[in-house]
Amino acid sequence: MISWTKDLIRKPMLATLDKSLKSQACDMFRHVQIYMSDRKPKPGMTLNSVGLELVTQCYNQDHLRDELFVQICRQTTENHKRDSLRRGWELLAICLAFFPPSDKFNPYLAGYISRHCDPAFCSMFPDVSKWPIHIQVAHYAGVCLKRLERTTVNGKRQRLKKPTLEEIDLARLHIFRASMFGSTIEEVMALQRDRYPHRRLPWVQTTLSEEVLRLQGTNTEGIFRVPADFERVHQLKQVVDQWEVGDCGEAHVCAALLKLWYRELYEPLIPDALYPAAITAHDDPTEAVAIVNNLPEINRLVLSYLIRCVVLGGC
Repeated sequence: MISWTKDLIRKPMLATLDKSLKSQACDMFRHVQIYMSDRKPKPGMTLNSVGLELVTQCYNQDHLRDELFVQICRQTTENHKRDSLRRGWELLAICLAFFPPSDKFNPYLAGYISRHCDPAFCSMFPDVSKWPIHIQVAHYAGVCLKRLERTTVNGKRQRLKKPTLEEIDLARLHIFRASMFGSTIEEVMALQRDRYPHRRLPWVQTTLSEEVLRLQGTNTEGIFRVPADFERVHQLKQVVDQWEVGDCGEAHVCAALLKLWYRELYEPLIPDALYPAAITAHDDPTEAVAIVNNLPEINRLVLSYLIRCVVLGGC
């Protein structure tokens, strides 16, 4: 019941009185097996399309999420097939990028993941395919645990990210290459430490800001208000996440991506603890300046740079 199987299941892993869940759970398990290469896909199926179908189904129906997590835990238990095991952990990490388990199941999933973590194998290696499987699993588990922990912020659920083929692909990619988007400012600074050891501000912030100015963003109407083309912003995001600027084309695209970086920060520039005071001080310049001065140093530097660019039109 709790170990890998090559067979299909005939009923949900979790006890339920909902008869409609039976067929959905069995169908999900089939797709889990397909994703893990334990069952042949139908013509036209791809890894991303199967992943998207699973994630979308549970994104839209939260009562299915625990069932999916249990199924993946089962298929990654006593699984001696290297590729199947790796894909199972990959699928778990992808799911956790889009939705959490229930509060009731959360500690059980955390315990399962934690048992496979190993701090000794937290470093990045250049060629994933050459890792011993136990190191790969330990790395996947570490990513899963971090994503699970980040499904709540100060006791509140994060805004769930809508699954798309592009987001599924990014969720997989970021398992082994950390993103500058959705991280804390401290994590972004740590990512760039080897490349830019003397920078006091995030490279992504200053680079995109300079591009907005270079493309005459200060003379562009609604630079942070008018939306840019989603596909172009997404493409630029992938390029920037590889430490390149690419061709923004127009100021609106760079501005939209810069705004996205600010919005997706795991911890906001104004920490939650200071947010009520910041709202109260909206019409008191002295108090507002005092709040800014009380921010962590890196938050204060990032916020000051943002204000200078927006108000003065220069950096």
